[in-house]
Amino acid sequence: MSSKVRAQKEKQSSELQPFQIPSLPYDIIVDVVARVPRCNYPTISLVSKSFQKLVASSELFMKRSLLGCTEHSVYAVLYSFATGDYRLSILRRNVNNTHLVNIRSLPDRGSYVAVNSKLYCVFDKIAWCMDCRSHTVRSISNMPERMERKVAEIIDGKIYVIGDCLCDDDEVSGSRFSKRVMVLDTKTQMWEPEITKPDLKLGSLCHDVVVMEDKIYMKDSFNSFVYVPKENKWELDEMLNTKRWEGACVVDDVLYYYDVYKDMLLRAYDPNNRCWKVVKGLEALLPKAAGPSYSKTVSYGGKLAIFFYKLYDGKTARLKTKEIWWAEIALERRQGGEIWGKVQWSDVVTFDDENLYMVNLLAVTV
Repeated sequence: MSSKVRAQKEKQSSELQPFQIPSLPYDIIVDVVARVPRCNYPTISLVSKSFQKLVASSELFMKRSLLGCTEHSVYAVLYSFATGDYRLSILRRNVNNTHLVNIRSLPDRGSYVAVNSKLYCVFDKIAWCMDCRSHTVRSISNMPERMERKVAEIIDGKIYVIGDCLCDDDEVSGSRFSKRVMVLDTKTQMWEPEITKPDLKLGSLCHDVVVMEDKIYMKDSFNSFVYVPKENKWELDEMLNTKRWEGACVVDDVLYYYDVYKDMLLRAYDPNNRCWKVVKGLEALLPKAAGPSYSKTVSYGGKLAIFFYKLYDGKTARLKTKEIWWAEIALERRQGGEIWGKVQWSDVVTFDDENLYMVNLLAVTV
């Protein structure tokens, strides 16, 4: 057989068997790769273009869902004091270390919401969506009006964006901005025409907003508010307002935050009983954090994860170089209403810029 004929047959064989594994049918390859942890997918994608397409395909993730192999991933929005840039990174954890891997640069801080396997961002009037299975980004329809100082949360597939819109001067306060609520339907990828206005005077909103029992809880510089979308109703929550909750998240309709102002405790707020509790079992396990701006929590597959900067020597707020810590906590409700926590993982997070500040944390399921 001439070399020319042999080369032609090898080319035809390659087209018929794109994965170069003649002994395995394509369905078997998909089944095998679906069982591999996603942290290995970047390496698998380097094998060939065929594998690169496979690890980013919806078919593979449908297979993973059927097999019950879905995983929870944490993304961090970071700001660099050195460069003034924002970036989106993903947390990678293995036996040897835990590190943040840069995914993409960001135009600005924006407002971010995690919806299943996607991340949505609203910056100025522009909105975009990133598929976390392939890290591909696409634009979606712009907001009806430009909003400043926004926060956002998700309820029943709809993203509620709350912030300031430019308007005529308010006769009472003289402000040229007024609070608005705009809604993005993630199924249709369109903004709903209604633009609502709260009936309470909210101040400058902090970036603390959570959802419990289909209600949006948020706080400005002085007060805590509750917004009920179904009734377009705003309320004050005096009990929630008794604590300076910052960097909070919700696990099973209970709000949690790491109280760095008093005793370095993990606190929980139950909206049904309208009471605060201290999560027990963690007093001697959680290191002291540097301050409220350096502690963030996120709901992570039914567990709670905390990112925090450690104190330099336990007495000052000076930070060690590259000392961001991550702790993964399992929560348990016991008789009498007590909540207990158990640290299942704690480690230093490594990254490539010691001047980073953590703006936000988001958890997705892929």
